[in-house]
Amino acid sequence: MVQPESDLEGCAREPIHIPGAIQPHGALFVLRPSDMNVIQASANTGNLLGSTLILSEKPLNLGPNVERIREWYESGEPALQIAIPDRGLILIAHRSNGLIIVEVEEAEEATASGIFSGLRSFIERLAAQADTPGSLNETVRFVQELTGFDRVLAYRFDDAWNGQVVAEAGNGILPSYLDLRFPASDIPAQARALYATNRVRLIPDASYEPVPLEPALNPETNEPLDLSSAQLRSVSPVHLEYMRNMGTAASMSISIMIDGHLWGLVSCHSAQPHKVSSTLRDLCDFVVQSLAMRIAAQERAAEASQRVDLSQVTGRLLASMSASSDWVEGLAEARDDLLRQVGATGAAIMTDARCICLGSTPAEPQLQAIVHWLEQSGDAEEVFATASLSAQLPSATDFADTASGILAIRLSKLYPSWLIWVRPEVHRTVTWGGDPHKHVAENGRIHPRKSFEAWQEQVRLQALPWTAAEIAAARDLRAAIVGIVLRRAEELAELTSELQRSNKELEAFSYSVSHDLRAPFRHIVGFAQLLREREGELDEKSRHYLSNISESALAAGRLVDDLLNFSHLGRTAIVPKKVDMNKLVSEVVKSVMLTQSERKIEWRIAPLPVAWGDSTLLRQVWYNLVDNAVKYTRDQDPAVIAIDGSADAEQVVYRISDNGVGFDMAYVGKLFGVFQRLQRAEDFEGTGIGLALARRIIERHGGSITATGEVGKGAEFVFALPTPDRKGRAIA
Repeated sequence: MVQPESDLEGCAREPIHIPGAIQPHGALFVLRPSDMNVIQASANTGNLLGSTLILSEKPLNLGPNVERIREWYESGEPALQIAIPDRGLILIAHRSNGLIIVEVEEAEEATASGIFSGLRSFIERLAAQADTPGSLNETVRFVQELTGFDRVLAYRFDDAWNGQVVAEAGNGILPSYLDLRFPASDIPAQARALYATNRVRLIPDASYEPVPLEPALNPETNEPLDLSSAQLRSVSPVHLEYMRNMGTAASMSISIMIDGHLWGLVSCHSAQPHKVSSTLRDLCDFVVQSLAMRIAAQERAAEASQRVDLSQVTGRLLASMSASSDWVEGLAEARDDLLRQVGATGAAIMTDARCICLGSTPAEPQLQAIVHWLEQSGDAEEVFATASLSAQLPSATDFADTASGILAIRLSKLYPSWLIWVRPEVHRTVTWGGDPHKHVAENGRIHPRKSFEAWQEQVRLQALPWTAAEIAAARDLRAAIVGIVLRRAEELAELTSELQRSNKELEAFSYSVSHDLRAPFRHIVGFAQLLREREGELDEKSRHYLSNISESALAAGRLVDDLLNFSHLGRTAIVPKKVDMNKLVSEVVKSVMLTQSERKIEWRIAPLPVAWGDSTLLRQVWYNLVDNAVKYTRDQDPAVIAIDGSADAEQVVYRISDNGVGFDMAYVGKLFGVFQRLQRAEDFEGTGIGLALARRIIERHGGSITATGEVGKGAEFVFALPTPDRKGRAIA
């Protein structure tokens, strides 16, 4: 039956480091460093030492070895090993919570020449291996030859602490477990912690009777003795039952430690009880740690090679971005390199205004959902990677065929801007050593499973995992993008500052020139009029000349006035308030029509929403737009001019359209420029500043203006103004 989670958690919390007993193939006693007296011992200590051990205030009779233990304790050495040849014993001492724990085992003879010869052979075989699988295979073969166990496995942990048998050597007595997987619950967290603390553990006989410590609580600490580093530590009854269920009567494990972390185990099993001497255990530990260094070197070399390759890709991406005026476009143009950067099948560049998809990706709404989740989760600061997105974002199951795994880098902390790489789901079959989901409960206690027959499971919603080198490459690319964006921002800020300075100078210059020119042009008009009145006998040609002078001076005066208004606008403070656009437009239409009373114009003015702005300046906008509409429809009979508006929570929009001469959209970019005219000056009067002035007023209000037209069919102008609560620019 399947047990509730609370039962499984209770099993995982078993205090296996303080069992209060040891295995019977050795003895253990505890010395108090201050006087080297024995204060706690296993019940079989006296028997192994050849005399009855009495716990007292008298030192243990170990001859000169007591002094050697004292000297070692005062040194910085982590452990001490003492051989007592005349008694066939070996003593191993280590420190624990200010106490000295001494383990005693029977010594077995081993010739140094034989050990060295075998070790030299193994080192040569190990050095010849080009990859980690080869190194693992050589190690398990050597350990099996050295120790005589029936089966020796190399067992590797994954990120979730599930294990897989990745190498095996044996004599055929026990079944093969090669390539089988075992769930993390088979080796719970506290057991893995002990594997990291104490690299070697031996169980010569799974049916042993534990030997208790006497007294049960240590007199110095009044607590159970911590046996984390003791090789004789008695193991959990659950583990012994697990061994018997596997058909193994003896086992030994050696931890594979890489960079201080538990990478895996070399696990040895026999069908019958099997003891390995302390010397051979030390040799196996040396062999396995040599393997660990070899694995670390091979993995670092492979990762370094991958990083070099990916750094070249990063360099090409950087060059593409730098060569483009828009880094996003530059990145998109280097599509193949962008995907190759992390070994992805698709990528999406998500900025505030754009979504550029490359390769095979989910649809844009699904990508937006991923970005929203990333923004809300708070887990991803700069780089986020997962091989199973659906485990954290359930809706991702809908697009697992394209994005079961994602690697995402944040491009901005102010806006939801991300670069997301995706990998598809990889369907695979995993073979477990027994059903990993099955637990057996009897008599109120959790029991290990009894079956280790191959049990297959279909794994879905998993992509190939991202490697450390790929994640580092993504982080490097993020740094490059941020660097380019910051550099462009600095260049833009510098350019903006220069433009602001130039604009101020131009404003001052145009204001000064236009102001100073107003009087001379007025004088010209006045003196021309005086000359006409004074010289009544002028001929027709002379009067024509004087008339041209007056008209030109008046036109120049109007141009100067418009220039003065345009330059003065940059200095004028805006006083925003509610503006009744219906009233304002009505007044403007009446004003324009004062000089156009003979015109036949059909006005179609809809109710207009209220605006928020400077009424005087907005009046100028409407005057210029209405005056243009009247001017450019003068050849139409009737002329039709329509004005309407709309509003939402963020902006109000106004439109004015006519059926006049229109314009070619190819030249729309010139329409709002100063002195830019799309019609001949002799056909239509004006200075060419009106639309530029209108755009400048609207932009100072935080709005925008656009125009559309067609030659001979009229034009439409649309401008938008933001509402008081909107922060940002209104888009027409």
